[in-house]
Amino acid sequence: MTHTIDAATLVHLQTWQGNSEVLEDLITPAPLRALSATLDRDDPLPVSGTALPPLWHWLFFLPHHRQSEIGADGHAKRGGFLPPVPLPRRMWAGGRLRWLAPLQVGDVVKRVSTIESVTHKSGRTGDLLFVLVKHEVHNLQGLCLTEEHDIVYRPAAQPSDPVPAPVAAPKKATWQRDITPDDVLLFRYSALTFNGHRIHYDRKYVTDVEGYPGLIVHGPLIATLLVDLLRRHTDRPIRSFEFKALRPTFECADRRMLRVCGEPDANGSSIRLWAQDHEGWLTMQATAELG
Repeated sequence: MTHTIDAATLVHLQTWQGNSEVLEDLITPAPLRALSATLDRDDPLPVSGTALPPLWHWLFFLPHHRQSEIGADGHAKRGGFLPPVPLPRRMWAGGRLRWLAPLQVGDVVKRVSTIESVTHKSGRTGDLLFVLVKHEVHNLQGLCLTEEHDIVYRPAAQPSDPVPAPVAAPKKATWQRDITPDDVLLFRYSALTFNGHRIHYDRKYVTDVEGYPGLIVHGPLIATLLVDLLRRHTDRPIRSFEFKALRPTFECADRRMLRVCGEPDANGSSIRLWAQDHEGWLTMQATAELG
């Protein structure tokens, strides 16, 4: 087991706590049309005043780093707003969101992002570094959305790494939908979110350099598919959503399927959601609270 986060390094990385940035954007209809098509939805064309569906704010406030600022993994080079963590593998581990007011096409919006914490743990395969980022999204009327975003950094894979035991997905699901997470779907979502991370589209890189068996399905895409499943079964507004990635989901070079599932409680106000891979293993779990 190799540790690369010593006490001095951790203290240095924790100086990023409290770091903040402000980004501004305009909610425009074109990304909404594109994501609707990517999710295989038959939505009416968005116009000024159309409500932004939950999680679709991830189409905005996109990083626009210059090409010379991109690192070997396709992300921006370490440093800047996020700390320069010396661990090569970076994943979106989960998040918690709460909607306070609607966002709409035509809104001028601002996102204030703050690094809340930088914490270290020792896992079975070495160091784990967790960065918690809090986002607050405002339109001209005030605060509309709060989001806590969990990022985890991990060491490079080694042949001797222990493999975590998978967890079986629940057997009962009132709602479910099967999706083919092929490389075209992954490419379209990467393009929509201006995400250059090579683990989602460069099969040689993800297998040879990061040691995964195939392209990795974006965590935010799976979360979006879970919320999309909910939206296909109820028109009630989502007040909060919490999700956690438990196991990587890989693209279906061999026609694997991703299944998204939902189980509402007795009054339909709280929805348990999860994703499972082609072997029935749980890959993401989530909870949504409805208005």
